[in-house]
Amino acid sequence: MFKKILIANRGEIAVRIIRACREMGIQTVAICSEIDKEALHAQLADETVCIGPAASKDSYLNMERILSATMATGAEAIHPGFGFLSENSKFAEMCEKCNITFIGPSAEIMDKMGNKSEARNTMIAAGVPVVPGTKEPIYEAEVGKKFADEMGYPVMIKASAGGGGKGMRIARSEEEFISHFETAQQEAIKGFSDGTMYIEKYVENPRHIEFQIIADKHGNVVHLGERDCSIQRRHQKMIEEAPSVAINDELRKKMGETAVKAAKAAGYYNAGTIEFLLDKDNQFYFIEMNTRIQVEHPVTEMITGVDLIKEQIKIAYGEKLSFTQEDIKIQGHAIECRINAEDPEKNFMPCPGTVTNVHFPGGKGIRIDSALFNGYRIPPTYDSMIVKLIVHDKNREEAIKKMRSALGELIIQGVKTNLDYQFDIINNQDYIEGNVDTGFIEKFRPEAENNA
Repeated sequence: MFKKILIANRGEIAVRIIRACREMGIQTVAICSEIDKEALHAQLADETVCIGPAASKDSYLNMERILSATMATGAEAIHPGFGFLSENSKFAEMCEKCNITFIGPSAEIMDKMGNKSEARNTMIAAGVPVVPGTKEPIYEAEVGKKFADEMGYPVMIKASAGGGGKGMRIARSEEEFISHFETAQQEAIKGFSDGTMYIEKYVENPRHIEFQIIADKHGNVVHLGERDCSIQRRHQKMIEEAPSVAINDELRKKMGETAVKAAKAAGYYNAGTIEFLLDKDNQFYFIEMNTRIQVEHPVTEMITGVDLIKEQIKIAYGEKLSFTQEDIKIQGHAIECRINAEDPEKNFMPCPGTVTNVHFPGGKGIRIDSALFNGYRIPPTYDSMIVKLIVHDKNREEAIKKMRSALGELIIQGVKTNLDYQFDIINNQDYIEGNVDTGFIEKFRPEAENNA
């Protein structure tokens, strides 16, 4: 097994990886920017290397500095977490050339599945259902508009290299297509240095269902059930749960088998997520594959008992999966709420600042993934997510009650958060009854958002 791993990330996911490594007896190296020197991940790791200024491009996205830190500290592998360089094939290739194990898929697989338009074509060839859309990459708005006019509106404009809701726009008419395409493309260039786009037919108000895949380098592929990620704001997930109330055992089996087929078609290994849209007629369509660990992986861990970070590390080392599909049993129900430092009353504007007091809830079936502590200064430079609150209970009704209680006990003072907003969702009758889709937030209008 690896003796030392460098974590090329920050915040709660870096802390999560450090804890998994500790339990496996693996030493850890943290990297940090100058503004993150006092961050929790920098304090918990066995070694910490400051690699540059606060700006991501000078620190957490600086491949050469990260590789230099890896070699200088003698780390044998790099875990990229999610975001930053986790889906950057160039970085994975550079790791390979430096004889450093990248804890994730190969650069070749990442290119095949990380590029959304190429992933679509791979799935079509494998017989996996996809949303109707363009087969070739689109670079110019006028070219894209011709396809959209033929396809019929509304359409979804997407960046091939996108993620996290960036580089995406819905065009509901030909009049707004050009401006939406150009906005999405500029966002993609700024966020991913890649202006390659593609166009999909927009499926109105589907559920967003994703299947967790785990695969080794020996051809074994297993799915760990689904997560329902339908509650999103501007394509950013807010609440995730597993399993989905919209899926029965028969549909779960069919979608799970399709997810495994998709992963095999890509020659995939390590942890990954096959994402589907599920329409009101229970027809499902592949939309993309995330070639990394997901923010919402804890809900899957809670219902299956599988530690996905540890499995990632074992697979990267060359070990076979220690379980088969038949070994995976879904137990109970789990829900995750993402708590962000943002002000819902001011259009969810990020609210960096010093946390003067934090109190986390506790008890059976409650999990906190966070890097917060009293006195921690949330920097303005990075993502605003500061806490993932996860609960697990015997069924969805009990899990909702537990989440309601846990949200009520969670205290974060010194900065504004979306805590009350999440509490309102959990108490919303449509949510309680499971009547949700990707249009839920647009219909859900607490007073705070009406004043935005």
